[in-house]
Amino acid sequence: MNQLASASQLRMSLLRWSLFIVPLVLFLGLFSGTISGSGEDNAWFAELIKPAAQPPGWLFGVIWPILYLMIAFAFAMILNARGAKGRGPAIALFVLQLLLNFAWSPLFFGQHQVTSAFYLIVIILILAVATTFAFGRVRKASAWLMVPYLAWLCFAAILNFQIDRLNPDAESLYVPAASAQIG
Repeated sequence: MNQLASASQLRMSLLRWSLFIVPLVLFLGLFSGTISGSGEDNAWFAELIKPAAQPPGWLFGVIWPILYLMIAFAFAMILNARGAKGRGPAIALFVLQLLLNFAWSPLFFGQHQVTSAFYLIVIILILAVATTFAFGRVRKASAWLMVPYLAWLCFAAILNFQIDRLNPDAESLYVPAASAQIG
């Protein structure tokens, strides 16, 4: 019996994929940032000279969950497109760029490797562009959901580059831990 799924079955399948993938990507993104101490509370980062275009720290906490939500839903659409030509490479590209994305915060904020983080974000951007084109061959809407992510990656790469230029000694910058004195 070879029957195509009904429209409602296809919607339910997309819903199931979304209910699994979206929280997973959001959680992993949050986990990556949390374990690396990313953000304005990071003492090392607070000591760095920031470029004029550096947005306030709270904005990153707003933008990244929205971007993760969008790209996760785009990925769920691709996962739901069973039998679509190009689905396999699109999935592989997405997973690879996402894993590298999750590695950026620990590299930058945790290990203080500003230059290496810049090269990593360039690789992420290249893979995200390739992913977007691969998604477009499978589901055009999923490719459009990737566009804000690409724009933000470009902006983040520029910020990373400028921070690297403004702080040539960032990798060796030592910030003592806060201490509590009793007495």
